Parts: sequence; structure tokens; C-alpha cells
Amino acid sequence: MSFPRTALKFAAVASLALAGTAHAAVEIQWWHAMQGALNDKVNEIADKFNASQSDYKIVPVNKGNYDETMAAGIAAFRAGGAPAILQVFEVGTATMMSAKGAIKPVSQVMKDAGEKFDQKAYIPAVAGYYTSSKGEMLSFPFNSSTTVFYYNKDAFKKAGISAPPKTWPEVMQYSAKLKASGQNCAYTTDWQSWVHLESFSAWHNTLFATKNNGFGGTDARLVFNSPLHVKHITNLQEMVKKGYFSYGGRKAESQAKFYNGECAMFTGSSASLANIRKNAKFQFGVSQLPYYPDVPGAPQNTIIGGASLWVMGGKKADEYKGVAKFFTFLSRPEIQSDWHQATGYLPVTMAAYEMTRKSGYYDKNPGADVSVEQMVVKTTDKSRGVRLGNLVQIRTVIDEELEAVWAGKKEPKAALDNAVARGNELLERFQKTARE
Repeated sequence: MSFPRTALKFAAVASLALAGTAHAAVEIQWWHAMQGALNDKVNEIADKFNASQSDYKIVPVNKGNYDETMAAGIAAFRAGGAPAILQVFEVGTATMMSAKGAIKPVSQVMKDAGEKFDQKAYIPAVAGYYTSSKGEMLSFPFNSSTTVFYYNKDAFKKAGISAPPKTWPEVMQYSAKLKASGQNCAYTTDWQSWVHLESFSAWHNTLFATKNNGFGGTDARLVFNSPLHVKHITNLQEMVKKGYFSYGGRKAESQAKFYNGECAMFTGSSASLANIRKNAKFQFGVSQLPYYPDVPGAPQNTIIGGASLWVMGGKKADEYKGVAKFFTFLSRPEIQSDWHQATGYLPVTMAAYEMTRKSGYYDKNPGADVSVEQMVVKTTDKSRGVRLGNLVQIRTVIDEELEAVWAGKKEPKAALDNAVARGNELLERFQKTARE
């Protein structure tokens, strides 16, 4: 029995199509919040992984800033269309942990896929933040940053300043010199809650909240209205009054004030390095976060910022296997070392840190290791980090109260007392929800 030539041709095409489908790479959606130079780097990493094998294809999708990305992921999960991987900033950790069924622990994903996964290979202060009380790593610490101090070397030279400030009193002294030399703005900051209350507390080995900043239970309550915190915010208020401190916004808006030369000193994320390096037309340096020398135990360690990668629940086995393969790829020392050097984020494994050190990168780029040095110390119960429910909303409350201080509408103690009271109401709501 013979078949028409067109039928044979159709059968051949269909056969090829089926073969192609059978061997098509499993697509894995990765929703993230990396923008600008960081977005370019994320795409580069995905391309490298995709080129390294043919079974899986990572598809990175930018969903806006951290708040927007987390909201999009949660909404998509409820609608049944969540990505396999969702990047969530560190303040969303407690919320993700409490979302029953929404996530699958990374350690379980790696184990099920048969991938080698040693939690001890990661920097303790980083891995510990994303690890449960049972020792199970819940999310992958992809882009971990910490708070550091940037300074304009050209502006410092003009003002007769030879080295970066080590203490907050020195920041105030240098501000006066910079202003006198003609500098329009002496100091600015990003992420004021993270830098000036959360990380500030750990750096001074002082609690931000009870229950070891929330690691000890959901019944934690805020305590960042101590005399030390009030003193610091009062000093910043004085800097605003004298025209030294220029507030630029709640998130990363002030970064531009530094790299465009407007402000000579800047506290923000170590991950700001990529954009500062790309945009600054002057010589700049990176130094450790300032501290108050009269506080016992200071400086201790700063805490992580940035975000981690959460594996969403309800996915197919082949997707989870692809996620595990990708996380193994991300953990390679050469990948982490390159990510660290290009962005300013921490190398999340000790092997990557050692590779970077041995390459001579830190010798050629003084200050690039500041973020790591602030983190590779043994943490205390007060400095491990801040893990609180509704922390995103608490930061909004803090922003509102501090903005009232900078505008001269509230005194520091009243603002911090109010922020603590309002924040504790949010914690009580979260505790009630967590029990249900």
C-alpha cells in the first residue's frame, strides 16, 4: 500500500516536531528585582547556565523593585501561575517562611534532585539568616549585601581630608570641612531603616527587637527607641539642620546623589558598587560603616541585605531538578567570585571569597573586601540579623516617622517611640496570623 508524497512529507515533519518537543529544554521562570547593571549581570548568568547544558532553560524576568517583585510572586501563587524561582528581599523572609505550602525549602529541593549541597560552604552570617531553627536552609542566598560607607576621594582632598571617617563623630566633623570647602552636600544615605536602625543596631551589638530580633519567635517586639538609637537620630537631625545631610528617598534614590558628585559621603548597600563604578566621574573609596566608639562591643558585625531565591511550591519534578542544577551552578566559586567582583554583593561561599582574594582583586581594588570583613566574624544573638513578620510594613512606618524628623516636624525620641508603637501593632497582627 502506498501513500501520497504529501502525506509522507507531513508525517516526516510531524515526527521531527515530536522529537523536538521530547528534547525541548524545561523552561524555568525566575522572577527578580535586579535593575540597571545588575539586571544585565543576571541575564549574563542565565545565559551562561543555559549554554552549559541543554536540559533546562532559565528565563529571568524583571518584575520591578523588591516590593513589586514579592507582591507579583504572591499574587501569581494565589492565581496558580507563580514562577519556579522568586527573588525576595531579606525583609520578606519571615513572611515567606510562614506561607504554608507556598515554598519548598532549598535544602529539600537539592536533596530530592541528588545535588551535592553543603550548607557549611556558605558564609555563616549569610546562610544562618535563611536557615530555620531546625538547621534547614529555606532559600538560596543569591545576592547578599551589607551596609558600607562610600566617600568621594576628590572632594575629600579638596577639603583637606586624607582618610575616611571611622566614627559617627568624625562624620560630623568631616561634614563641616566638606561644606566649608564648597561641597553642596556632605552626606546622604539609602535605605534609612536598614542602615540607621537595623544594621546600626547589630554593628553596635544592640537589639533592634526582642527575642533576638525575631529569631527566637513571632512574639518579638521592637526596641529601637533606646538612648543609643535616639542619640544617633538626633545627631543626624543636627546634620540636616546644618545642611550637611541631604535625604533623598526611602530606597536607593540617594545613590545618584553620591555618584553625580552632589554628596561626598554615602551609606548604602555594598551592591551599589556596580552603579557607582559605572556612573561616578571621580575617584571614590569604600570603607566600613562608622560607629560610636563609646559603645561597648562596637563594632560587631553588620547584617545582610539584598535578597535570596525562594523555590515556589506546586511545581513539577523536572522543574525542581532544573532549579537544583541551577543553584549548583550559582554556587560555583568562579560564578560567585565574578558576581561579587562585578556587583559588590557578598561572595556567599568562603571558596569564592578565597578565590577572589588569591586573584589579587582586593589588592587592586582597596575597600572591595570591606563588606566581607564586616560579615566574616562570629555573630551574637543581637547581631545575627532581623527576622520579623510584616517587616516591609514596619519599614514604611519607620520611613514616615524619620521623614517627619528630617522635616523638623517631630523630635527624634517622639518619632522613634511612635515607630515602635506602630510597628509593634503590625507584629501583633503577624503573630496572630502565624498562629492561625
